[in-house]
Amino acid sequence: MTTFDDRESAFENKYAHDEEMKFKAQARANKLLGLWAAGLLGKSGEDAENYAKEVIKSDFEEAGHEDVYRKVAADLGDKADETTIRTKMVEVLAEAKAQLMAND
Repeated sequence: MTTFDDRESAFENKYAHDEEMKFKAQARANKLLGLWAAGLLGKSGEDAENYAKEVIKSDFEEAGHEDVYRKVAADLGDKADETTIRTKMVEVLAEAKAQLMAND
């Protein structure tokens, strides 16, 4: 292998790792958002965990995060407004990234 091939391989590996970390961070953020929303809905324990899994699954409906927002907003109804939910989405993503960094 040449130096160029080595560099190309290193960049490909870094890209794959970065994409995997983004996916893990978003999945963890969705779980945290789901647990937060479950609390507002009066769910706890296994019911809260199951609801968080539903939120995670909702992210696979379409590209982006609007599918997650729509699910949580519809489920919460008047328990939280758009600004509150979107702010929480940003907060839990930061928290999820911090948790992943701490585990590395």
